[in-house]
Amino acid sequence: MNYATPAVSKGGNYLFCYFLGNRPYEERVCFALSKDGYHFTPLNGNRPLIKQSLGTKCCRDPFIIRGKDCFYIIATDMKSDDGWCSNHGIVTWKSDDLVHWTDETAVDFHMFDVTKTADKIWAPQALYDKNKDSYFVYFSVNNTDDDKPLSIWYSYTDDFKHFTEPKELFSPSNGLDAIDADIVEKDGKFYMCYKDECVKTVCEVVADKITGPYREFENNAVTCTDKHVEGNCMYNILGTNSFVMIMDLYVDGGYYMQQTEDMLHFKPVNPDDFSMDFHPRHGSMLHITDEEYNRLLQHFEF
Repeated sequence: MNYATPAVSKGGNYLFCYFLGNRPYEERVCFALSKDGYHFTPLNGNRPLIKQSLGTKCCRDPFIIRGKDCFYIIATDMKSDDGWCSNHGIVTWKSDDLVHWTDETAVDFHMFDVTKTADKIWAPQALYDKNKDSYFVYFSVNNTDDDKPLSIWYSYTDDFKHFTEPKELFSPSNGLDAIDADIVEKDGKFYMCYKDECVKTVCEVVADKITGPYREFENNAVTCTDKHVEGNCMYNILGTNSFVMIMDLYVDGGYYMQQTEDMLHFKPVNPDDFSMDFHPRHGSMLHITDEEYNRLLQHFEF
């Protein structure tokens, strides 16, 4: 096996935000920390850090973002015990310090005509759009009043409480379902990796603008494994040109890691070179400072 050489992280730390499983007590927000972007240790004994009180009171696929003056978490508002077609909204929180999370808001996308029949609003993520001075939020949508596949939609928000009417962002030309989109901006281009829900692999498309159009390649599957994966998350190893993609091995259990330097060609990372052995599910990554790392460790411990 031709494995990638792990990059040497410089000048920062990594906060992994994730959930644990399909039971209600596991559908909660958890944190793990890393100094190098490859080896992670869960905080708080791998127990949830946020108690959800609105919506379904359960959440999945948490995404964390550094905002202009605070941090936000957005997640799928869903209790899987109610079924995989029971979700039509997201839940959000904000924090000034990564420790105390307040301002919980449950957002029901049935308020919009274009998603009033949605039974899936899955895996929301966000980027700051400097051209609009607003946050670009994207997620998977399935509407029950049409025969279209699951596709990626987007909306804008200034506060993660109020959202513009959603619009479709991307749907694969092969007509298959697309979920778990993850967009990374690099050198003026936007790289979207998403799960092909039918083939159970991760594919990649690219655009010159955050709102697309996203261009497909002839062979756009980028995973280096034949195992079923989802919840892909790509992040930069600080101070290097390397980007790591982690994926949830949701059938076999555990996590898979691969690496790229050009955003297009990937090599697997040797399992001996990374550790995420605390059974996380679909999550997201945030670069944090030494001060933020130490504050989290002081409050929650390993």
